[in-house]
Amino acid sequence: MNAHSDALYDVAAPRRTFAHIRTHRVLASVLVLLALPWLIPNQSVATNILIYGLYGVGFNLVFGYMGMLSFGHAAFFGVGAYAAGILIAQAGAPWWAALPAAVLVAGVLALAMGLLAIRTRGIYFAMVTLALAQCVYFLVYQFPLSGGENGLRGVNVAQVHLPGLTVDLLDPTAKYLAFLAVVAAALLAVSRVLASPFGGAVEAIRENEARTRACGFNVEHTKLMAFVLSGALCGLAGALAAIHLSSVAIESLHYETSGLVVMICLLGGMGTFFGPFVGAALFLLIQDVFSLWTEHWQLYAGAIFMFFVLFFPKGVWGTILEKTHGR
Repeated sequence: MNAHSDALYDVAAPRRTFAHIRTHRVLASVLVLLALPWLIPNQSVATNILIYGLYGVGFNLVFGYMGMLSFGHAAFFGVGAYAAGILIAQAGAPWWAALPAAVLVAGVLALAMGLLAIRTRGIYFAMVTLALAQCVYFLVYQFPLSGGENGLRGVNVAQVHLPGLTVDLLDPTAKYLAFLAVVAAALLAVSRVLASPFGGAVEAIRENEARTRACGFNVEHTKLMAFVLSGALCGLAGALAAIHLSSVAIESLHYETSGLVVMICLLGGMGTFFGPFVGAALFLLIQDVFSLWTEHWQLYAGAIFMFFVLFFPKGVWGTILEKTHGR
C-alpha cells in the first residue's frame, strides 16, 4: 500500500507543480529568467533571449492564442526599434520617452495594417501581412533618418536613472536585470489580458470563429485589438533590441525576422505563456554554439529543428505541459 501511494504521489507531484506554475505564470517566468544569465555562459545571448522571447510573446497573441499566422511582424519589431533609435540618436530623447513612443508607433502601425488585413483568413492573411510588411520595409529604407542600407547608429544609452537608483547599462548583468524589469511588466500586462473576458474571446475565435460570432462577440473588433496589442509588444521588443545593440539594422524589418519569430513560437510552443522564451533560448543557443564551429551552422540547426518538430509537435514547452496536464 505504501509503495502504491508513493507511486501515485510521484505521478501527481509534477501535475501539481505545473498547476502552480500555471496559476503563478508571471512569477514563475520571471524567476526562471532571473536565473538565466547564470545558466548560460554568454550574458549577451541571455539578453537576446529576453528580447526575442518578448517578441515571441507579442507574436504568440495572434499566432498561438488567436490562431492566425502572420508573416509581417518584423514590421512592428523593426519600426519599434527605429522609433526608439531615432528618438535617442537623433533627438536626444531619454529612454523613458523612447520606449513608450516605440510602443505607440508600433501599435498605430499594427492598427493600420490590421484594418487592411484582419478580414482575410488563413494563407491570405499571412500573405497580406507579408506584403504590407515589405511595404513598411521599403518606406523605412527610404526614410532620411533611418540610415538606409547602413542602418541607424548611435543609439547609446549608457545609464538608466531612476529615483534613488542609477543602472549602468555598460554592465551586462545590470543591463539584463533592467531589461528583465521591462519584460516582467509586459508579461504581467499580457497575463492580465489573457485572463480577462477579452482573452477568452481571443481563444474562442481560435477554437470556433463562427460559434464565437454567434455568441454575440464582435469577432473583427476582437481580432483587430489583439493584432494591435501584438504589434505594440513587438515594438517594445524592437526598442529594447535597439538599446541593447546601440544600433538598428535595416534587416530588423526583413521578412526573415518575421520567419524567425514563427520558428521561435513553434519551437517553444504556440499558445503557451512561457513557450516563446523557451523557443528563443533554443534558437539563439543553437546559433551561438554552432556558428563558432562552422559557417554552415544553418545545416545543423535545421537538423535539430526537424528533430524538435518530429518529437515535440506542440513545441518543447507545449509538449511538456501536455504530458503533465499543466496547460
